[in-house]
Amino acid sequence: QRLAVTQKAAQMIMKLKEEHGDLVFNQSGGCCDGTAPMCYKISDFYVPSRNIKLGDICDCEFYVSADQFEYLKHSHLTIDCKDNLSGSNSFSLETAVDKQFVTISRIFTDEEYKNLENHL
Repeated sequence: QRLAVTQKAAQMIMKLKEEHGDLVFNQSGGCCDGTAPMCYKISDFYVPSRNIKLGDICDCEFYVSADQFEYLKHSHLTIDCKDNLSGSNSFSLETAVDKQFVTISRIFTDEEYKNLENHL
């Protein structure tokens, strides 16, 4: 699998799901929050057709832009959650409670890469 989620992030996702319903994640690598994973109510986000689904975390689909995938295709991503100390505004739902989702990446081992379900 390409994705994992820490317990801290899973707890935040469950809290947001209770408040907002079904969610979707997108990591674009574009403007605003750069490469931070963004969390949206599923009804508030249109997934661009070029985006690539990396998998699911806590029953939420997780997408990256095609350009971002080129940087991440050999990486395992772990989604974590931390205090948002910068006070920056974001469209991502967790910032309303002064939190921020972050991505921790590492390169796949050769064995892990061989066993990926979908190399894309």
